Amino acid sequence: MAFLPGLSLARRFHDVAVAPILRRHCPGLRYAAGLLDGGSELLGLDTARSTDHDWGPRAQLFVAARDAGRIPEVRAALDAELPAEFLGWPARFVGADARLGVADRAGTRHGVSVHELGDWWHARLGFDPAAGVGVADWLATPTQRLAELTGGAVFHDGLDGALTAGRAALTWYPDDVWRQVLRAGWTRIAQAEHLPGRCAEVGDELGSRTVTAGLARDLMRLGLLTRRRWPPYDKWLGTVFSRLPDAAPVVAALSDALGPGDWPRRQDGLVRALEAVADWTDATGLADPVRARARQFHRRPFLVLDAGRVAAALRAAIVDPALRERPPLGAVDQYVDSVDVLTHARRARRVSGALD
Repeated sequence: MAFLPGLSLARRFHDVAVAPILRRHCPGLRYAAGLLDGGSELLGLDTARSTDHDWGPRAQLFVAARDAGRIPEVRAALDAELPAEFLGWPARFVGADARLGVADRAGTRHGVSVHELGDWWHARLGFDPAAGVGVADWLATPTQRLAELTGGAVFHDGLDGALTAGRAALTWYPDDVWRQVLRAGWTRIAQAEHLPGRCAEVGDELGSRTVTAGLARDLMRLGLLTRRRWPPYDKWLGTVFSRLPDAAPVVAALSDALGPGDWPRRQDGLVRALEAVADWTDATGLADPVRARARQFHRRPFLVLDAGRVAAALRAAIVDPALRERPPLGAVDQYVDSVDVLTHARRARRVSGALD
């Protein structure tokens, strides 16, 4: 069976299978539909490999609060009428260990969920963007979640555009929040950029490569942020970064930094990448340009960007005094790596709020 990208499959599933059921069995229902809840297909990165679990004909349906009482009616109609197969793909699922499970025509579950829209926003984000997105909301939301919500698709919006408007509110950070998040990223670089050279100096090649890998990850995230792209989680970070229009020289530099070469080659690659992403930061126009170039770290025989000066320029440009005085922590996924926090909106907000 020829592979069909998941977003295309889901849109056709809604239009051909789901929408007719709602018209027949739920007359007058106003609803929105889309695919916004996670998965490689929301980023356009699914392949035939993706089809082995958590993939298949599916969608989310949303109703307004005034119609929440009709959700059982909608679910009953879908349970009774949805096909076991669509365009040759199983539309039922088995297994309880994953979000959807494994597609299987004999499965008892289908992939269409039904939600009250406000409740779904709160479960997904911890807030409803229809009420506005504040600084605390932005900083408590992992960029992977924002990439999913803005990278998925809306198939139908019969709620006076409410679903579409909610997604539009999440398009990108306000400038001051953007400055704070970039400041946090450059602060992380400043705290670690001198360590690979020191590790190499004492013969710790493994340590030097390990720290360099962490710097490369932070630089790719920073690069995407300078280009107004939500950084995805680690599985797709390199893929999405490498697709930026001018990423090729930085990809080459990081490949040298992470490759099998000795410390001088690693340092050269790391310096080239640091300088390039610093230039990208200057190009945002968010702060006075730093034009940072590598320099010697004190009297030690290795180079650093001295990235704290980039962070300082961004901090100085923050207009909101309260935000300017915050510690350089940035968004929650800049200092928390736990999947069990970052995929749980309430936990992420509690962690972020505790550090305010």
